[in-house]
Amino acid sequence: MDRRHFLKNTGIAAVSSGLGTLAIPMAARSETAPIRIGLMAPLTGVVAAGGRELVDGFTMFWDSIGNEIAGRKVEIIIEDDAANPDTALQKARRLVEQSKVDFLFGNLLANTGIAVANYVKGNGEPYFIPVIAADDLTQRGRIPNVIRAGGYTASQFPRVLADWALKQGYRKVAMISQDYAFGHEQCGGFAQTFTEGGGKVLQEFWHPLNTSDFSPYLGQIAGLGADVIFAMETGSDSNRFLQQFASFGLKGQIPLLGAQNSTDQSVIRTLGPECEGVISAAQFCEGSDNPATQAFVKAYNAKFGKIPSLYGFSHYVGAMWVAKAITAIGGKVEDRELFLKTVLKTELPDSPLGTPVKFDAYGNPIYDVFIRKVVKNAEGKYWNVPVTTYKGVSQFWNYDPETYMKQPPYTRDFQGIKKA
Repeated sequence: MDRRHFLKNTGIAAVSSGLGTLAIPMAARSETAPIRIGLMAPLTGVVAAGGRELVDGFTMFWDSIGNEIAGRKVEIIIEDDAANPDTALQKARRLVEQSKVDFLFGNLLANTGIAVANYVKGNGEPYFIPVIAADDLTQRGRIPNVIRAGGYTASQFPRVLADWALKQGYRKVAMISQDYAFGHEQCGGFAQTFTEGGGKVLQEFWHPLNTSDFSPYLGQIAGLGADVIFAMETGSDSNRFLQQFASFGLKGQIPLLGAQNSTDQSVIRTLGPECEGVISAAQFCEGSDNPATQAFVKAYNAKFGKIPSLYGFSHYVGAMWVAKAITAIGGKVEDRELFLKTVLKTELPDSPLGTPVKFDAYGNPIYDVFIRKVVKNAEGKYWNVPVTTYKGVSQFWNYDPETYMKQPPYTRDFQGIKKA
């Protein structure tokens, strides 16, 4: 069953103000009617587990707040995008044109998110993407009504990791990644920052999604003479890579850095010592001793019986962010221009991150970013703990945005590598 309805509400405070004028039509519904939110997630298919956590985090927020926002009930209509862009487009149309939702949230895979973003580009429907990380949705191809509430660009956090690696004295890196856009962008962010800082990329290895045997790649990596490895893996590929990296004898021999997805709870909660010690970078660190973070982790664990993943966390924060803006405008989400302006000006001083968060001028959050290390906690479960923190990290790192966007988007063939 791909549709479920939840009636929930909230009451919180926020601020509003200024984006340029948008030609966005206003809905004709009563401002006392329920606010309808269309939530899309892959509830069937290969990433269904992540989709379920996406829904859990989002609905947990509304469950935790109460049953009203600005005097209006909230109805969440959930659709299964089946991890398929054609299905995602069909479901988005159903939510907007038949269910008459006030705004859209969610999706998990980049291809589904891009399909929905291209659809709303033509009709002005507000669309919030806590997980969809395709760089250009908040860069060269920015759509004003598509906002990354609780999200990040693919290349944003690998830059931090590359800078940290250089500070550890690493100068020669071998890189391995799934061969698709998200991997290209994550690796591009790392490679460009690393080489501009004096490092060298010895070789990049690209492999298909759902690779079962990494030994051919690991054999080549072992002979390169790298002093560090960067791996961009998600889901079951990350599980297999970490297991085979250890069994191949490389664990403890060459330091391993991972993209934030590689050591996410959705991966490491099923692993043992093979994940211990891996370093990554992300805005969320479930093992942080920050009181706000630990309160969220404790509440999530009590509700769902597991430590939250980035999917659950991002959608909880995304819901919190947008709800705060709705309260600031008195629930008038039908005024799309006002609604979008207010979301972009809303800051979160009290999210589960425990640090203030705000948007940049392109609709992407600016975060304090953790360098994280996987360790075993007191309950015998593996989680990420902070090693150090980088303050105020933008999707553009230290670059001027307009200058940066003149370079091509990251692809397999363009990684921004500075030649020695």
